[in-house]
Amino acid sequence: MFRGNHPARLDEKGRLKVPAAFKRELEELSEMKVYITSRDGKRAEIYPMARWEKIEEELKGRPSSEAKEMFTETTGYYGQEAEIDAQGRVLLPQLLREDAELTGDVAVIGMQRYLMVMNGGLLRSKIQGSPVTPAVMDALALTEM
Repeated sequence: MFRGNHPARLDEKGRLKVPAAFKRELEELSEMKVYITSRDGKRAEIYPMARWEKIEEELKGRPSSEAKEMFTETTGYYGQEAEIDAQGRVLLPQLLREDAELTGDVAVIGMQRYLMVMNGGLLRSKIQGSPVTPAVMDALALTEM
């Protein structure tokens, strides 16, 4: 399970050095092939290939709908298969880097089943502008918090 924030940096070619903790997790899953996509163009989402294939299988079983078409269209538009190289780097799709303003320092957040990569400054502003409120906690109904 991916968790926590591990700041990282994209190099001049647009490659992300996958933080060591997340790289170890991927190695434990025997998953150096990943699917990189986005649902909104504001962040990259890096899925181990086996997890992405499960999403595709689940979608395949669903009837056609506007929601299914929108999800498939958007994740396909931004999507690209990639492989993490021997140095632990993965190339993020250029279109996604441009739209999400992914250059230099980025935040790599473990989102349990995938990694989210976002412009660090934009993420900080988003979180500070919309903190987790009591209403959000009520909606989640977490008993352990």
